[in-house]
Amino acid sequence: MKIGVISDTHLNQPSSLLEKVYRECFHDVDLILHAGDVCRLEVLEVFKDKRLYVVSGNCDDDEVKKRFPDKQVIEAGGYKIGLVHGWGPPFGLWRRVASVFRGVNCIVFGHSHRPMTKRDNGVLFFNPGAFCGGIFSLWQKSVGILYLEKDIEPELIRVKSMST
Repeated sequence: MKIGVISDTHLNQPSSLLEKVYRECFHDVDLILHAGDVCRLEVLEVFKDKRLYVVSGNCDDDEVKKRFPDKQVIEAGGYKIGLVHGWGPPFGLWRRVASVFRGVNCIVFGHSHRPMTKRDNGVLFFNPGAFCGGIFSLWQKSVGILYLEKDIEPELIRVKSMST
């Protein structure tokens, strides 16, 4: 199973770059996880052909916050994946998001705009970074893929390295 992972789009409507990411990175995924800060519902139209799980973030408008929870657990490929945006300063964020889930194999989160892959006590922590970039990612845009096989294997994709 292959899962597309994105966070912190920070858009008011779909952009040509987001459509390109969908075509080049997510066209063959089984589902997509969005870890919050979508900003507006219209942004999600790009992913309408895929099974999509979304959590709300601190920069989402009221419509997004009403429609999506602040956290959820997704069962996929025999694994349990916790999905949450995150909160507070970027330092120690993975520990804070760990505190809201029990019994999961992976926690996907965003908020810090900083990509991270870490395994701790059998749990994979995966932050794909920010689609929009940001100071904590040195303005580099990124998304991710999770491969669910014998284990969960993450892949980070730098958006700037995509073909034109």
